[in-house]
Amino acid sequence: MEHQTVFMRQACANHSYVCKHSRLKHLKRCYFGFSLVFGVNQNLASTGRSRLRHHGLEMTNPTPHLGHTAQSSRRALITGANTGIGFHAARALAAQGMKLTLACRSLEKAERARERILAESKVPADHLDTLALDLANLASVGDAASEFLDRGEPLDLLINNAGVAGLRGETTDGFELAFGVNHLGHFKWTLALMPALVQAAAPRIIHVASRAHERAPGIDFAAVQTSTRSRTGFPEYQVSKLANVLFSAELDRRLHGNDSPASASKICSYSLHPGVVATDVWREVPRLLRGFMKLFMISSEEGAATTVHCATDPQCAGQSGLYYDRCAPKTPSAIAQDPELARALWEHSSRWAQIELSL
Repeated sequence: MEHQTVFMRQACANHSYVCKHSRLKHLKRCYFGFSLVFGVNQNLASTGRSRLRHHGLEMTNPTPHLGHTAQSSRRALITGANTGIGFHAARALAAQGMKLTLACRSLEKAERARERILAESKVPADHLDTLALDLANLASVGDAASEFLDRGEPLDLLINNAGVAGLRGETTDGFELAFGVNHLGHFKWTLALMPALVQAAAPRIIHVASRAHERAPGIDFAAVQTSTRSRTGFPEYQVSKLANVLFSAELDRRLHGNDSPASASKICSYSLHPGVVATDVWREVPRLLRGFMKLFMISSEEGAATTVHCATDPQCAGQSGLYYDRCAPKTPSAIAQDPELARALWEHSSRWAQIELSL
């Protein structure tokens, strides 16, 4: 830890920051939280192209390699598509001809993202639209889902991408912020959109999780009903990502059970680790630490690769229920494979969100 402390002190001096002892302690605590979340390499020399090779994402122009098949006529709905992984996934899918709905908390930011994609991808304007969605408010989630369902069109691809990290607080409905946004909001969102998903020929649902789930010891169902308890919000983030992996697996089991209708069994569900990505999800982390963290991260465009792989690769069609990393199946943590915990999470979430799986 001594060399990390020296690094942060030098960085403060070089950038004319005023670092009091309490501030430094907070940054050190945040860095330890970050390293525990992701198990990052603490060697400061591990940057640049060697970092990209480590993630298997070194490429001159990543976007053309993200997709695999023509996607014209398919409809995709992506949460948090105005920035980061969601934006770059949307841009790559739009370039393949897919029709997109960008579901974001800020309609203004969603519209700006839409205009940028239209300008860069040269796709028809009616192929991209926007939808207001606040995942921290379950009523908003229900309203947004109803608005989409009122269109009466099939939904071929649902990408649950939006999320928060390093934040403290609670949702409108009183749930821990990371759990409420990253899991519970998406839980209700996904189940509410089932009528549109079952109309599609080969629908896919993608849950953007994280290898941070490996650090979560389990889920305290009492703790997720209160405001964030930790100083950094990282432990709660780990739990929310564990919930993503569990939800995807349990959804797959329920969709492909012996008593499931054929319309449900055609739906594929995937969870994935996009890489440790420098996105706006870290926007509330202290600026100095945020800059330091990004030394170990990949770009948003590179981070979108596994999302678009799961969305478009034909080989994924027969791999529902799996967890992906670097565009390939990977075994998640042992607790993420616990069917009893997955079932308990589903039952709690269904009760809290007041929604059932209806096929």
